[in-house]
Amino acid sequence: MVTDIRAPLFVPANRPERFAKAAASGADAVILDLEDAVAAEAKDRARAALDTGFTDLPVIVRINACGTEWHEADVAAVAALRPAGVILPKAEDAEMVAGVAAALDGVPVIALVETARGLANARAMAAAGVARLAFGSVDFCADLACAHLREVLLPVRSELVLASRLAGIAAPIDGVTVQLDDLSVSHDDAAHARALGMTGKLCIHPRQIAEVRRAFAPTAKDIDWARRVIASGDGAASVDGAMVDEPVRIRARAILADAGSGAGRS
Repeated sequence: MVTDIRAPLFVPANRPERFAKAAASGADAVILDLEDAVAAEAKDRARAALDTGFTDLPVIVRINACGTEWHEADVAAVAALRPAGVILPKAEDAEMVAGVAAALDGVPVIALVETARGLANARAMAAAGVARLAFGSVDFCADLACAHLREVLLPVRSELVLASRLAGIAAPIDGVTVQLDDLSVSHDDAAHARALGMTGKLCIHPRQIAEVRRAFAPTAKDIDWARRVIASGDGAASVDGAMVDEPVRIRARAILADAGSGAGRS
């Protein structure tokens, strides 16, 4: 399910020899990219190479944006392929995403917010039948001519989390980390996204996957705390010198649910 994905890995759709390698990388989904990773002259070849049979993992396809010359052919190909999901780049309004979702006839749509207009309409898009929102942070910064810094993008990420919660859909997926020579940056970016309420991060290199998954998984310390919170019973109690009541227990149950899914880390 695209709602559970934490560390999906992009692979250019015109490089089918890389598909199986991407699936074996430790990612929990593979994104076949028809958009930014594929040059204009290779778009048709990439579309023809789309496949889901190389893995049991969810396969997602990022199509080209509405209004591009490749969009309609991409939608037709994906509707026939029926992958686990589709990423719609440059998603900007509810009518746009609803139209694509209708054309895909049940294939889940992840709306990629990459522009000021997309952010302004994020709540409406989240309520328009999408499975999830995702943040295209690099493109967003290009649109606004702002710096790609956590403190600059804090309100954007928070708005996507809020929009998703208001619509009752899965929490959003964070954008990519472009730094590849220092994997601690991928981990720290993912940990920042998790702290804000996001539950996944787009990956552009296999080396980023372990760090992203580690950041989104509860630690042994988290699990121990959660168990002691639940063991404190009902009503108000004290754990580690801090007051515990039902809202705290809700958080503890969520941590233990993550741990039960095999997501815990040391």
